[in-house]
Amino acid sequence: MSFNEFYKRLLGLSKNAPTCSTLTRSGKYGEGYQEWVAAQLYLNWTIPFFKAYHYKKATLPASLRVQLIQEEHFNGAVFFYDPSIGAGNFCYLFDLFKDRILENGYTLHSCDKLEVRHERYTEQVEKHLLTPPASDLPGTSLCNQLYGNVLLDYIKVNKHPGYIRFVANTYNDAYFSKPLPFEELLEKVLQPTEKKRY
Repeated sequence: MSFNEFYKRLLGLSKNAPTCSTLTRSGKYGEGYQEWVAAQLYLNWTIPFFKAYHYKKATLPASLRVQLIQEEHFNGAVFFYDPSIGAGNFCYLFDLFKDRILENGYTLHSCDKLEVRHERYTEQVEKHLLTPPASDLPGTSLCNQLYGNVLLDYIKVNKHPGYIRFVANTYNDAYFSKPLPFEELLEKVLQPTEKKRY
């Protein structure tokens, strides 16, 4: 490696350096998403993904792939893309998760997109970080963490859908309320008992 290449890497000027920017959606995307939500097309995947999550917990086979994340103070699920879903629907599903978390008292802290160029492929990551409101648990002086901080990642490889990671990161601290169970939040987001309105 030449001195110039070493110097560029040291300063982060390499052409393979990750690029990060604010995640924004076009007006056309927003209109399509609103129509998709109004038509309840998400029901084709929210209910099967909810079942797949619980089948995975019971070590049973499911129609869609889900991986569980179960660590101390870090719980969640990875929902893998399936060609039967379609890339557009999968992206809408990612934003539906965000909107439903917001409906449960959360604040959207940041929306970013990151692109990382590896030697043989390029990885695109869209991120939503959602935080509970800065308020006390009613009747106490404890900070109400609800389900913890929630991170949604949508990972694509060479712009092809890969998976959505949905995790809750909780605090184990005397100043914070006991976190609510992740499964409860997952049920509120996927709403497995929801029926078609028409």
